[in-house]
Amino acid sequence: MAWIDELFKRMVEAGASDLHLSSCTQPMFRIDGDMVTVADCPELSTSQLKQILREITPDFNQKEFESRWDTDFAYEIEELGRFRCNLFMDRKGPGGVFRLIPSDILTASDLNLPKAVLDLCYLTKGLVVVTGPTGSGKSTTLAAMMDHINKTRTDHIITIEDPIEFVHPNKKCLVNQREVRRHTSDFKSALRAALREDPDIVLVGEMRDLETVEIALETAETGHLVFGTLHTNTAPSTVDRIIDQFPANRQSQIRTMLASSLKGVIAQTLCKRQPKGRVAALEIMIVNSAIAANVREGKTHQIPSAMQMGGKLGMCSLNDSLLRHVMDGIVTPEEAFMKGVNKGDLQAKFNRANIRVDLSKIGDDSARAAEADDGMDLDQPAAPFPTEHAMEPEPTAPPSGGNFSDPFEQFKKTRG
Repeated sequence: MAWIDELFKRMVEAGASDLHLSSCTQPMFRIDGDMVTVADCPELSTSQLKQILREITPDFNQKEFESRWDTDFAYEIEELGRFRCNLFMDRKGPGGVFRLIPSDILTASDLNLPKAVLDLCYLTKGLVVVTGPTGSGKSTTLAAMMDHINKTRTDHIITIEDPIEFVHPNKKCLVNQREVRRHTSDFKSALRAALREDPDIVLVGEMRDLETVEIALETAETGHLVFGTLHTNTAPSTVDRIIDQFPANRQSQIRTMLASSLKGVIAQTLCKRQPKGRVAALEIMIVNSAIAANVREGKTHQIPSAMQMGGKLGMCSLNDSLLRHVMDGIVTPEEAFMKGVNKGDLQAKFNRANIRVDLSKIGDDSARAAEADDGMDLDQPAAPFPTEHAMEPEPTAPPSGGNFSDPFEQFKKTRG
């Protein structure tokens, strides 16, 4: 068992979403959106952290890390969960961020996804984009939608991810999951190859570059249902982001393609739930004839008005979703105000609903997650703490002082 496995167990027990390891720094969890120092865990030296990370890094990723100082991979602990791992190098030495991916996929009902979102799962062709900042739960929402399709349709699903996060067993659908740099060289190559693999539904983990976006649009236009993600905050800005990736002389053509192939955009952000946990606020845009015309004519600034008129189709702005959470007592007004993009409009909605926002309270809940972590009865590490024996030379300057002090010596003594 790798030494870091014990921290992963503590991470699950604490209800953390992420584990952060940095050289010369105590490990930290992200709990309900807050960064919390892991109790009773010492700082990790550069050499210690390098050995900790090497224990779980596949050979291919180790070589990539040594050449590029960045790499991504997935790590799984049976009966505990999968972890999306990113290793990096900074001024102090190596570091890593590990996102918990639960073994059990949250269902559409678990996430309380609206009917308008589920209706997108029954389309036979077109492009559906799930957007939001990093860490906003896009992967969880997409996984729930794929699981819903897997339970209700009899189709062929191909996913292209970096790395594979949620694992989808075959239910009613045949599911093929491909990982970039492990099963294919890149997103665009896998997406182009997917057209020859008889898919009904294609999930693209990230539409990172112009060519990937272009192939995704072509795939959607040729009679396939394509799901993808982008890092945008609102539905209208998603349209602009897709179009702006192309040179000016091609944007008119792309607008026409997007107007016919784009079927829906789900823009989401995570808010702190009361009394604990997190909940997603969703902005939902269903592309009707009015929105398609705005996209085709380059009038994306008129899309918010068209969304307001499309409430019967299930469309909802981010501010409306935030207001609903506040009125239901799920989210505080201060948290909603922080997460709002158009704060003036949100404040006006609060005023009409007689909701007061006390900006002085923003950040008062930052100690809540730390309190949840304190007092936990946690086991000792399952493996000896790394030493400097058999270590390779460091890529950065060695720490000052020639003697190495093992801060987990007490654990070794109790192990007999």
